[in-house]
Amino acid sequence: MKISPEETTAFAATREKSTHVAGVRPRDAASILLVDRSSNTPKVLVGRRGSGHVFMPDLYVFPGGRRDPRDHALPYRSDLHPLVIEKLLVGSRSGMGVKGARALALAAIRELCEETGAAIIDALAADLSMLRYVARAITPPGSVRRFDTRFFLGFLDEMSLDLSNLGDSSELVDLRWLDMADLSSLNMPLITRKVLSEVKELMAADPSPSFGGPVPFYSARHGQLVRTRL
Repeated sequence: MKISPEETTAFAATREKSTHVAGVRPRDAASILLVDRSSNTPKVLVGRRGSGHVFMPDLYVFPGGRRDPRDHALPYRSDLHPLVIEKLLVGSRSGMGVKGARALALAAIRELCEETGAAIIDALAADLSMLRYVARAITPPGSVRRFDTRFFLGFLDEMSLDLSNLGDSSELVDLRWLDMADLSSLNMPLITRKVLSEVKELMAADPSPSFGGPVPFYSARHGQLVRTRL
C-alpha cells in the first residue's frame, strides 16, 4: 500500500495542530477493530472522542488506550495465538516478553469494555485466541501525547461479548457500526483510516485472515509517514 503525497501532508498537518512538546516518549497502547461480518458488508465499531480530550478530540476512532500496569494481571480464558505473540515481540523494546505482549491484548479488550459498555460473557475472562494482530503505529515526535499502538482485529462472531449495554462513555460517544465499504463518511485521524484500509484489504483477500501474516508498521521519519512491515 503506497502512501501518497497528500496523505503525508495530512499526517504532518495533524501533528502541527497539536501543541509541540519535545521529549515525549511513546507509551504502549492497544486498540481493537471489532468487526461484525454477519451481513454482506462488514461493519466496524467506532466512536467519537470528546472535544475536551487533549489527544485527537472530536475524531472517530476504534476503542483503545494505553496499557496499564494492572493489565498484566487481568484474567484470560485462552491465550493469544503463538504467531500473534511472535509478531508482537518483533521490534518491541527489549524485556517486554510474552506477558507484556499478552497485556497489550488484554488492554485492548479492557478498553473496549470500558469505553463502549461491552462485557465479557464467560466469567469475565477474555478469550484472546481469536485476536489477529493487524497493525502498529507510533505517534510522531512533537505531539502532546505519544503512543506505540498495536491494533488487534476481533470478529464479533468469534468473541464472547455481551453488547446489550453498548452505549456512550466518558471516552467515546456516538458509537456506531461503520460500513467498511465507505470510509469517507466520518472525520477520522489519518492513521485510523489507514489501518481500516489495511484490514479491509486483508479481509478482501481472506474473510478469515491468518494469524501470522505481515503486520504494517507506521512511524515518522524526518516528518514523513513511513510504512514498513513486521
